[in-house]
Amino acid sequence: MSARHTRVLILGAGPAGSTAAIYAARANLKPLLVTGRRAGGQLTTTTPYVENFPGFAEPVEGPVLMEQMRRQAENVGTKVMYDIITFVDISMRPFRLQGGFGNTYTTYTADALIVATGSEARWLGLPSEKTFKGFGVSANAIFDGIFYRNKEVVVVGGGDSAVQAALDLSHLASKVTVVHRRDRFRAESILKDRLLSKPNVDVIWNHAIDEVIGEHEPNKWVTGVRIRDVNTGDVRELPTHGLFVAIGHDPATALFRDQLDMDRAGYIKVGSWSTKTSVPGVLAAGDVIDPMFRQAITAAAMGSIAALQAEKFLIEHPPAPIAPARSAGPWWPVRPLHGGG
Repeated sequence: MSARHTRVLILGAGPAGSTAAIYAARANLKPLLVTGRRAGGQLTTTTPYVENFPGFAEPVEGPVLMEQMRRQAENVGTKVMYDIITFVDISMRPFRLQGGFGNTYTTYTADALIVATGSEARWLGLPSEKTFKGFGVSANAIFDGIFYRNKEVVVVGGGDSAVQAALDLSHLASKVTVVHRRDRFRAESILKDRLLSKPNVDVIWNHAIDEVIGEHEPNKWVTGVRIRDVNTGDVRELPTHGLFVAIGHDPATALFRDQLDMDRAGYIKVGSWSTKTSVPGVLAAGDVIDPMFRQAITAAAMGSIAALQAEKFLIEHPPAPIAPARSAGPWWPVRPLHGGG
């Protein structure tokens, strides 16, 4: 077991965490950024091109944008750790966190903590969806779309994520059918216009997915979905080779359940124009506190605020003494892993 102490520990390497790292490093706080399972956050897996981030005259690839943020953070003094946090204790300072897999553990202690763990894809919650997850059911059009070249696919959802997924798939699949439970999209106008102009895209309004249909032997694969008219209750089957679920995301805050004040949806509560949580010295930024805007630029802005408030907190609150490390073995109970987006 190894141990690391830092003045500021940042969980998550998306726009919020990376920007917090840049600001904290420039304040000479020598921050430590723990990436989580998905270094770079949602922009590395759900968005091929970013067109609305200031400073880029041409669309920039999501992974490239996040790589630039990471390199900038490192260049100004951030130490990046590719690790997953499995337990957090913020009942006293220094805050204590545990990371690692198997028999390799790292204990982290920090005088201030910035939570920027992002969000995770939301699923429909159908038993059949779980059965075929990875066998025709996916939440990632960027990574899995290539397997559906010249095939028919269904996308469920009506927000930016769903419309973008359908657009991405329209370049690969022979036909894309979008199933949306309302009679209009909630996505940006420019995305809606692009999608509706695609000749190989159909939209089925006012319908929901009731069941995923497929074969089980000799291998599992999806053959269709059962959809229901939300107004009449009529049910019919829609043949497809794959289902892409794009109905939004939930904040990746399970690690902090019962430790930080949250709303019913799991978003961490912070003050107005603030990233301060219910625990002094713990700040939160990005998708973990934002159920409304969920943009890279707003997450980055929150990250800068979190770093500035962490700096102010550390000036006003001298570091607490670090408890001696335990001699062997993990000291923590099992907790959910952090997403790191």
